[in-house]
Amino acid sequence: MINPAELELLKSALAKLAEGYDGLPDFTPEFDNDRTAAVLQTVAERMHDNYPYYHPLYAGQMLKPPHPVARIAYAMSLWVNPNNHALDGGKASSALEKECIVELAHMFGWDDMLGHLTGGGTVANLEALWIAGRLHPDKRIIASQQAHYTHSRISDVLGLKFSAVEVDDRGRMQLGHIEELLRGGDVGTIVATMGNTGLGAVDKLPEILELAQNFSVRVHADAAYGGYFGLAGELHTVTRAAYDGLVDVDSIVIDPHKHGLQPYGCGCVLFRNPDVGHFYKHDSPFTYFSSAELHLGEISLECSRPGASAVALWATQQLFPLVKGGELADSLDKCLLAARDFHRRLGQSNLYVPLMSPELDIVVYAVAESNVKAASEKARTVFAKAAELDLHLAMIELPASLVKQYAPDMDINAETITCLRSVLMKPEHQDWLDAIMEILEKSAAD
Repeated sequence: MINPAELELLKSALAKLAEGYDGLPDFTPEFDNDRTAAVLQTVAERMHDNYPYYHPLYAGQMLKPPHPVARIAYAMSLWVNPNNHALDGGKASSALEKECIVELAHMFGWDDMLGHLTGGGTVANLEALWIAGRLHPDKRIIASQQAHYTHSRISDVLGLKFSAVEVDDRGRMQLGHIEELLRGGDVGTIVATMGNTGLGAVDKLPEILELAQNFSVRVHADAAYGGYFGLAGELHTVTRAAYDGLVDVDSIVIDPHKHGLQPYGCGCVLFRNPDVGHFYKHDSPFTYFSSAELHLGEISLECSRPGASAVALWATQQLFPLVKGGELADSLDKCLLAARDFHRRLGQSNLYVPLMSPELDIVVYAVAESNVKAASEKARTVFAKAAELDLHLAMIELPASLVKQYAPDMDINAETITCLRSVLMKPEHQDWLDAIMEILEKSAAD
């Protein structure tokens, strides 16, 4: 878990940072070393009550360990603790954030745009829907039934009407239902999910964009989870077409703290039309006077934001440029291939029923039982037994009708079914599938 080389790199980075302040009079804040050490030991012990999120045997929720360069850069910057709300609170880190945003936008084919980092995807989606509401104040937001629940909740917070769109048997929004809602005349924005968090499904963006153009509505792409997969070379044809369509949406949310190898929390919102920045204007009496240049606080609903996030992201993007065929793209391909191999192996087992083939790196599977209630109960048992053997999974509650086509012989005696879900977002998962399957087989055997 702990690589001593990381500590040496942090020490070296801090020494280089200190050189920038050599001209100041000596000043070292005092603290009680012994009491601090005792508290830290207690904290470390309390932290034992966590799953081993960094380990390949953690194949549950979407928790990806940050790359060492991100950890070190983030920690190093805390000795300055910049605030990216205003230029005089984070001069260097604000400049780094702007460079990061340009590179993220280029990944989607955008040059002239507006964007900034956020505390995560929730706040980023809040800002995207806030702009949508300002542009179409009396219009409805529509998103997939399998979209993240924050869209309906955010719409409620913003006082916007919201409707959920039915999904097909692969978890993608049904185009016919979208068109039906659009014909109602009160839709302002369609949210297309680029990898929903439950199933990993990618909505059919080219067709959605065509519908949006026909009915003059906006399209917001929630790519919080799957945004980086546009760099991957192993996407299926339909999924590739969806990512290629991102250049034409109105706004995009992406979370670098997922596949961008960053610590929590680091989200990002991007707007294709920079003119939406006028909605953010404020007349604060304590405006920051260090520069006449636009500061990031003027285009963000958040005020104080950790400059450390920008420092860590910039360092990571220097090490892993956001280009197709690069190292980051290769690691994403390994995740895609691991998920497909895992889905294939589950299909060869008589103990599990894999659902839709994965578009990204999320695999959902039921336990093979005669009926839905029994399958749900057995899934919960497998979840617990696997954890005892150090394999950590996740569970998801799905409509039983969604599972029926994948398990046609299973009796539907309940409306919902508890399934197991694995997010294979570590490239190392490729090499751990034998161990994962062995534990799964043991956990499901009577």
